[in-house]
Amino acid sequence: MTTHILDTLLEPFAFGFMRQAFALGALVATVSAVLSCFLVLRGWSLMGDAISHAVLPGIVLAYIAGVPLAVGAFGSGLFCAVATGWVKRNSRIKEDTVMGVVFTGMFAFGLVLFSKTPSDLHLDHILFGNILGITTAQIWETSVLSVIVLGVVIVLRRDLMLVCFDPSHAKVLGLRVQLLTYLLLVLLSLAIVAAMKAVGLVLVIAMLITPGATALLLTKRFDRMLQVAVLIAVGSSTTGIYISFFADGSPAACIVLVQALVFVVTLSTRGLRRSDASPSRPQH
Repeated sequence: MTTHILDTLLEPFAFGFMRQAFALGALVATVSAVLSCFLVLRGWSLMGDAISHAVLPGIVLAYIAGVPLAVGAFGSGLFCAVATGWVKRNSRIKEDTVMGVVFTGMFAFGLVLFSKTPSDLHLDHILFGNILGITTAQIWETSVLSVIVLGVVIVLRRDLMLVCFDPSHAKVLGLRVQLLTYLLLVLLSLAIVAAMKAVGLVLVIAMLITPGATALLLTKRFDRMLQVAVLIAVGSSTTGIYISFFADGSPAACIVLVQALVFVVTLSTRGLRRSDASPSRPQH
């Protein structure tokens, strides 16, 4: 009886496609978690939402032009980020309002293009990912982009952290604040493109917000925040994919649900105890 239960519990690890999903999910989760800390620190959570929706027209246009979908998605996401910054600088409209207008407009444009373009693309796979059916070429694409983003962030993490935490102080220290800000937007776009095939455009938003928000409830030090966010994200990814095998549900959705549950538990046990205290930001 015990052996049968153990065999059932270990069954997901007996399949190659599941082991592949666990590994790829952990990689995507790591990159998303690291970036989520910077986004939460900068107050750019909505920017991740905006770019993830705005890549859809780029994907369709890339398909029409016969170029890799990742190229179109990256270009479209970067255009959304730059357009948002340009409109904000040249108008009285607040940044969150500009992002709402830009990304909804681009997402709607992408849906119209998609509906009018005969293709073998599956909208569900674009929006919600297909980590269990990802091809070898897509695995390489996701892995290379993820490693590039992670490598750049690790090398420049202190400069990026200072730019997010205190842009004025960073400028006084001689850092090129605008360049680093755009670099962060580029990294965010690349991370979304990398995660697109695995978890989809809609659910990648949660992966770019929840780990960092949860880690912020647990620690005030930024380096520690990065470590905690990665542990939460990778653990949630592995658990979510494992649960999806037995629940016969979407792996990406299960990952996000686990992350949300971890956030709720953390908030109820750690965050609410400090409700009377003034909010604090991570320390250097």
